[in-house]
Amino acid sequence: MTLPDERYRAVMAAKELLVDLTDPKAIPRIPQMIRLRAGHCLRHFPNEWDMDLASRLAPEVFVKRMEDVTRMFKQYEQSKAEKNEN
Repeated sequence: MTLPDERYRAVMAAKELLVDLTDPKAIPRIPQMIRLRAGHCLRHFPNEWDMDLASRLAPEVFVKRMEDVTRMFKQYEQSKAEKNEN
């Protein structure tokens, strides 16, 4: 069960990891092929502006931050849907 804010943070954390992988000072002793592949992935990876736009256009998929009450209702809805699937 993944909520929209968790998905948003996961994308941003993945970008941070890719950036670190391209920087020899951040993570030394990484094979050059890995650095190059991370750089290629970053070329078209969504930045914060893209993610903010995605959260406005599709808040059910991505949202930067959820209110606590909204999070509680979403978790309830998802758990109820999962029970109905079984």
